[in-house]
Amino acid sequence: MNMREYDHKKIEAKRQKRWAKKKIYKTEENSKLPKCYVLDMFPYPSGEGLHVGHPKGYIATDIYSRFKKMNGYNVLHPMGWDAFGLPAENYAIKNKTHPRKTVEKNVERYKKQLSIIGFNYDWSREINTTDPSYYKWTQWIFLKLLEKGLAYQSFEPINWCPSCQTGLANEDLEDGKCERCGTIVEKKPMRQWALKITNYADRLLSDLPGLNWPESIKESQRNWIGKSEGAEIDFEIKNSDEKNGKTGFITKPDGKNEPNEKITVFTTRADTLFGVTYLVLSPEHPLIQKNQAKISNFNEIADYIQKNKAKSEIERTAESKEKTGIELKGLIAVNPASKEEIPIWVADYVLASYGTGAVMAVPAHDQQDFAFANKFGLPIKQVVASLFAEIVAHFKEGPHAFIGTGKIVNSGEFNGHDSQEAKTAIVSSVGGRMVTRYKLRDWVFSRQRYWGEPIPVVHCEKCGVVPVSEKDLPVELPDVKNYAPTGTGESPLATIDKWVNVPCPKCRSHARRETNTMPQWAGSCWYYLRYMDPKNKNRLVDPEKEKYWAPVDVYVGGAEHAARHLIYARFWHKFLGDINLVSTSEPFIRFHSVGLIMGEDGQKMSKRFGNVVNPDKIVEIYGADTFRICEMFIGPFEQASSWDTRGIMGSRRFVERIWRIGRKVGGEKSAVKSQKNDGNQKISADFERILHTTIAKVSADIESFNFNTAISGLMILSKEFENLPTVLREDFSILLRMLAPFAPHVADELWLALGNKESIHLSEWPKFDPNKIAATMVKIIIQVDGKVRGELETGTNSTDAEVKNKAVLLESVKKWLNTGEIKRTVYVKNRLINFVTR
Repeated sequence: MNMREYDHKKIEAKRQKRWAKKKIYKTEENSKLPKCYVLDMFPYPSGEGLHVGHPKGYIATDIYSRFKKMNGYNVLHPMGWDAFGLPAENYAIKNKTHPRKTVEKNVERYKKQLSIIGFNYDWSREINTTDPSYYKWTQWIFLKLLEKGLAYQSFEPINWCPSCQTGLANEDLEDGKCERCGTIVEKKPMRQWALKITNYADRLLSDLPGLNWPESIKESQRNWIGKSEGAEIDFEIKNSDEKNGKTGFITKPDGKNEPNEKITVFTTRADTLFGVTYLVLSPEHPLIQKNQAKISNFNEIADYIQKNKAKSEIERTAESKEKTGIELKGLIAVNPASKEEIPIWVADYVLASYGTGAVMAVPAHDQQDFAFANKFGLPIKQVVASLFAEIVAHFKEGPHAFIGTGKIVNSGEFNGHDSQEAKTAIVSSVGGRMVTRYKLRDWVFSRQRYWGEPIPVVHCEKCGVVPVSEKDLPVELPDVKNYAPTGTGESPLATIDKWVNVPCPKCRSHARRETNTMPQWAGSCWYYLRYMDPKNKNRLVDPEKEKYWAPVDVYVGGAEHAARHLIYARFWHKFLGDINLVSTSEPFIRFHSVGLIMGEDGQKMSKRFGNVVNPDKIVEIYGADTFRICEMFIGPFEQASSWDTRGIMGSRRFVERIWRIGRKVGGEKSAVKSQKNDGNQKISADFERILHTTIAKVSADIESFNFNTAISGLMILSKEFENLPTVLREDFSILLRMLAPFAPHVADELWLALGNKESIHLSEWPKFDPNKIAATMVKIIIQVDGKVRGELETGTNSTDAEVKNKAVLLESVKKWLNTGEIKRTVYVKNRLINFVTR
């Protein structure tokens, strides 16, 4: 091959222009090929643009989708923009520019940055959540939710960010602070829309085991949903009728007794009911305000409640936090099991958002209750005992509660029973109810901001809440001069009389549009469906196209979205399945989380730390192919790593080596067939074995997202090529096809230089011969602390690091490593690897 010097700027610009002209990435319709839908979590286009950490996931999906296309799949690999919501609006307010203009500018900037990296996106399917033709269908889904009773209005305390001046869902908080600005949120009662995601809690849980997701992500969802099996038990409040000198019931003027008020608690330990010595209410519990006339120290209580308003839920429930609380003097409860009178307290460690906002305190068998009772001198009554409990009590230092199970004591007729088995009987004996509770709360779905999808309903004095007719969708967001939040609890839309005041769709009398907008997560709940059929004006998605493309085969994005986007999208998908719009039970069958690329200082990349590295500069100096390889070679895909600018040179040298090898291409046939004497035959046989081993290795590594070890294999193979006196065309074409997903520009340039007419990205992936690599593969036993936890098949020439990296990513091994840090690794070459954590 007659090769000039490697000039990445000319080569990459030329190749990208040719790809666009030939439309080689346009997705086929009605194909008879097997499909593969590869999806990125689409970005919100911020004003800062991309830094080198952002493209990591995009490069991974690009590699995978190119690989699948070369393996005969019809690939859908689209891209779009999640451009509504607080990030875009806050940036617009900061820069005093309308959000629509900043989004348009930022999208243009992102597209330019993405284009120079050489991605194979089908841009004809591009979507933008702020496009009325897109959010028409977001509004349509909301109307369907409303029609089925899953969207409703409520007026209750919600998370309020005083800085962003909007309500937030629980999922939008981090340690009790606004996820976007870091301000501590307050509880503020206001009108809002909510979606009944809790109706789907069981299905969201039960379908998790069938997903090919990292176990840590599935566990995050389980924890967020927080299913608990327990009981609701009512504690009567003992009233006092001072006039008659009686207690127990209040006598009404008609001579009839008025039942006592009740406090309902939720507990998973009904077996300890006889040990309840006091009740604790959350500061937000409505009974406190309702009974303020009966509470003799109400001023003190009110002051305590006010002081706790600014505290986050994390602060309030921290185990290390010193317990605080005040007794509600004047109110007495009755233990329904023992009939003992017990005091009622208010304490901030009890949350209104969990259970019933009231706790039955059993200090002998709950550590928080134990600490609280010790501080305030409240009774402690043991009702569960075991030999183990006595041993622990004897040897454990410091006072503590026994939280285990055993035999019931001090509990009347239930004495001697197993505590687990007696739960149902105890609940029944006091008229309680066995129930299932969830930590998950209905999704607060309205924001008091401008930049979001308008909620398509109107408020009529005669008809109440009336949905906008489907034929009138979309309800477009009007242009405004003042889009900053009002701080009044109303969206800026409320001030636009011309837009707000409309005739009622039902009775035609005067009505007002809903002025709250949807949260930023609304548009991302279903965007993967729109990519299947982005131009459809009459349907959300064509049924036949949905059946062909669904579900998403591989989804890649940030693990931080495990308790927000991934739960919300699964909820909407299941609802759309219930109304026969989708054909699968889950939207994303396989998920890979992207490990962060930190700054060179080990901190998260941020302008605040001054450690941001611009990918544009890296691409300009070293080339897109070099950048892509560097990103994937930096470490295991799902693990965090630090950017090292010096490391880019190793990737550049690898690309240049491939270019030099191209100069040595001569003969037509494969190496083994072209050799004459015995010595050369042995050399060729060794090379052929290495070549086929590398095909098998790279194929398996790409499929399992082990991109760093795939590149390592290609680097080793390239050195073998470099040592050959002459490189044969057939062998080099195999190397180039394996390289193509990683370095698409240089691979395509060298491929065409071989005399091929079509792009390398339309060629077939090379096949390996199992007979030629059998002797080079070995099974390695994987142990954790000496116990076998799995096995791994790998090449005999795999490095220690490659074996370790593959082993720690196996699901059967990961769960045993999550409990501790790897302190030492013992590797017996090609036989066994043992991770020591103790």
